[in-house]
Order: sequence, then C-alpha cells, then structure tokens
Amino acid sequence: MKSATRRGLPVRAGSVIASALVAAGVGVAPSAAAADAQSEQWYLEPMQAETMWKASTGKGIKVAVIDTGVNPSTPSLRGQVLADEVPKQVAYGATKDYQGHGTSMAELIAGTGAEGGLQGLAPGAKIVPYRIVLTGVPEAEEKKTAEPAEAIKAAADTDAQIINMSFGGPYYDPAIEEAVTYAASKGKLLIAGVGNEGGGDEGDIGYPAAAPYVVGVSSMDRDANISKFSSRGNYVDLVAPGEDMPGYCRPSFESYCHGLEGTSASAAIASASAALIWSAHPDWTANQVTRALIDTASRKWPKNDPTQYAGYGTVRPRVVLENPNYDAGPAYSDPLAKWNKEKGKKLVTEVPPASAASPSATGSSQAPEGSSGAGKAAAGSKAEGTEKTENVAAESSTDDNSTLWIALGAAAAVVVLGGGAFVVLRSRRAT
Repeated sequence: MKSATRRGLPVRAGSVIASALVAAGVGVAPSAAAADAQSEQWYLEPMQAETMWKASTGKGIKVAVIDTGVNPSTPSLRGQVLADEVPKQVAYGATKDYQGHGTSMAELIAGTGAEGGLQGLAPGAKIVPYRIVLTGVPEAEEKKTAEPAEAIKAAADTDAQIINMSFGGPYYDPAIEEAVTYAASKGKLLIAGVGNEGGGDEGDIGYPAAAPYVVGVSSMDRDANISKFSSRGNYVDLVAPGEDMPGYCRPSFESYCHGLEGTSASAAIASASAALIWSAHPDWTANQVTRALIDTASRKWPKNDPTQYAGYGTVRPRVVLENPNYDAGPAYSDPLAKWNKEKGKKLVTEVPPASAASPSATGSSQAPEGSSGAGKAAAGSKAEGTEKTENVAAESSTDDNSTLWIALGAAAAVVVLGGGAFVVLRSRRAT
C-alpha cells in the first residue's frame, strides 16, 4: 500500500499523476485527537524550533503553495492564507483543497498550531494558495483548474518570495522548465520534492525538481537516515524530514492521518527553513538564501561534492539565524550552477537581468539569464553510495504521504512522446 502512494496513480488525459496524502494505507487511519498531531512533529525539537523563533518566525515572507489548493479555515491556518493575492487567471478553487495535500503543506510551512493543529516551522510567514490539476481533482472542475506551468508563471508575477512545489512528474516538461526559469528571473526561490521513486536506476527524479534553478529536496527519517523511497540523482540538493508525519489524507479536514511519508513534506520544511532565513535577512536575494541553506547544511562529506542521495546535506536554518554576521556571498550568482568543464557550459550569469525584481521589492533577485536550460544536470558529479546525514539535531523536514505527480500535458502526448522525453531526462541527469 505504501508503495502505491509513493509511485502515484495514473489519471485522465490532461491531468496529473499524484501520490498524495490521500489514503495512505495501513497505519494512516484518521485520529480524533488533533493534539496528537504536534506530538508527531518529531523534527521541531532537534531543529531547535523554539530557539529559532526568538530570532525569526518567517514574518514578512510569502510562500506560494502550488498544490491541490489550501483550506484557509483550519484552526492552524486561520489568518495565514492570502487568498486575495492569487492572480485571477489561476484563482479557481485556490481555497478549495480537493485532497488535503495542499493544506497539509501549508500547515507544515506556516501553521500556527492553534487548537492542536500542525505547528508550522515558519509560523510568521503567510501562504498564497494555488490549485493545480492533480489526481483527485473533480472531473467537472478539471478544465477550470490551472496547469502547473500556468500557476508557476502566475506566482512569479506576484510578490511571493518562495514557491513551494510538492508535486512532480517523471518526464522532462518544457512548459515547466520555461515556467521555473521565468520565476527564477523574477527573483523567486523555487523548492520541490525530488520524488518517492528511490528504487529506480537513477532515482526517477522528475520535474519540477530536475528543472534549472529549483532546489530539489530529499527525505530523511527521525534517525537521520535518508528515506529508502527518496529519489536520487544529480538533482538532489538538500535533505529534510519526510517520514512519520501527520497530515490530512482526505478533504473533510475533520482530523489528521498519521505515519505519512514522502518528499512533499520535505519540500515544505525546506521552504519554511528558507522563510525563516529570508525574514531575518530581507535584503538577501534568492541566491543568497539558497547559498546559506547549502553552506550550513549538515553533512559528512566535502561541501563541493554533493551526493546523489543527500545533495549538500540536511537543512539547518538555525546555524544561519544564530550568526547575525553570516556572509551569504554574491547576490547574483546561482549557487546551484557550476561550470561543466567537459561540456563547456556556463549555467549562470553574475549580473541580474533587467527584468529581475529588486531585492527590496521582493527580497530576492535571481539571474538565470543565459542559461542553457541544462540547469543542475551539469552541476557536477554526485557520488554514489549510501548516505546517512548527521544528527537531525539541527535539521528539519516534514513530509506528506506523497509527492504529487504531474503528467506532460495530455495523456496522448505522453503516450506518443513519453519514451523520447524520458530519454532526454536521463541524458540530462548524466554526469
């Protein structure tokens, strides 16, 4: 049953393949005691959340949650959701979560913990909800609901600084790559779960995690071991908690389910970590926030030798917050892009494009100008081998029972082009 929830469910043409918090299976039955949810958020104590909140709660940071929609009426999200800030062209159903997945991600990021609800890692941040076509969307509403690329582009034109994408698809998707590149040019920090296909030859990391300028997040358990289900490959950048998590597994929102797992929550925890850092340093750019996450990540290997399982290590926002003089490096240099000497491609510019938002306006200004689109595929070799991150004592992450899976446009296109697209994605991962 767990395998099914990780791998996702094929759906109608034009929609998405999702492995969501929905019906997680054995051991995921709802519980009437909401208070139990916080007791299951095992990562808050080792991450020293209470200490971090004395320095930053994420106040002033807006996180666009592109998902199944977000219910703003749960006790933990009352007053936390900025539904009026969703662009009209993609606003349909933004506050009507048809699965519970998006609401869970929002609570993990910015929940207040009211009435025993989930305690967000960045409770001072605000959520801007987006609803996209994923498994479970009502058939009658599918055509009215935005596609992933549409939502990403729309979010890029707002003042939300972080875009959380706890969904993914197994094929190279040019529309999503174009959308995230556009969002990066607007200074947004894009974060996505790498997927739950750990058994594949290359981990089956899909889009948007494999797209340029997206921070791909893997999952770990409470013992600091990389989750067996986590996808692996050259697109893993960071690790965050993703097992034994509470969350909504049905759209009734009457109670939480338990024991959920997946990289969706890991992405949410990473987004919350970024919000804490950015709130404390509002003049930083997305590049600088990303660099801070990378430089301070917990790892037992050289910083410049990211692995296919854990990337640069486990997120530790506390390390940045406890050092008011932390140097985040150059504002307009993408820390995830490198020279690939063999292919001769430079994947980043040091100068912000004219279209980039001002740091004072959005708190971010990334510069993907001149990118070949190969993004992190050429970001250097990541060593094979089993990984075990350092003690979670300074790490974080949550997870839901899934990373929602999206398809490439119409199902017919996947049938015709799927093989070729998969080959393209594999070649882009090659080291």
